[in-house]
Amino acid sequence: MNGIANARQLRATMTDAERRLWSRLRNRQLAGAKFRRQFPIGPFVADFACTECKLIVEADGGQHADNLADERRTAWLAKHGWHVLRFWNPDILTRTDDVLATILAALEQSDI
Repeated sequence: MNGIANARQLRATMTDAERRLWSRLRNRQLAGAKFRRQFPIGPFVADFACTECKLIVEADGGQHADNLADERRTAWLAKHGWHVLRFWNPDILTRTDDVLATILAALEQSDI
């Protein structure tokens, strides 16, 4: 499956945590930053990406614990100028405001 088809499939099957986060990131609600969901970047699809500040936000479930593939992916993205923030799904669902505050701090550091 190519990147665009994969992104479309992922958009259609978002997790509860992804839906919660998207409801707060979409339409420039956070600091006026434009986020895209399930956005293809090179060989990967980022859960959420703000292209103007090269910030990626990932919503991670249990399958991401100590995942070497995620480490390689983050290293590739960093090499290409992206900053990656990762949050566990339970944190997104129970501490949404804290997660958004962390994302906001990253946006402010990028001077969007």
